[in-house]
Amino acid sequence: QVQLVESGGGLVQPGGSLRLSCTSSQSLFSFNAMGWYRQFPGKQRELVASKPNWGSSYYADSVKGRFTISRDNAKNTVDLQMNSLKPEDTAVYYCKATTIQEDYWGQGTQVTVSS
Repeated sequence: QVQLVESGGGLVQPGGSLRLSCTSSQSLFSFNAMGWYRQFPGKQRELVASKPNWGSSYYADSVKGRFTISRDNAKNTVDLQMNSLKPEDTAVYYCKATTIQEDYWGQGTQVTVSS
């Protein structure tokens, strides 16, 4: 059973930074890709950033230049560095691991950007 555990959410002022971390119970090479999603109240989850085992990272237009996804294969972690945060970044952020057969999700972590 794959477990993904997110950490690093919290309250930050506009313009501030947060770093989210996702720790997998299995090697990241077990998955085709790792990604970060977010969900606004009453909305579906949307892709924020993803990083495949091979190839380039993807970023949603709304976060390009502000967010950076990175992975540490030795530690089985995928991080999302979020800079220049805006109130509209407030959401629950989820980590996702993708395989051909199945997707796995973390429990989510709340990010609130407010003064």
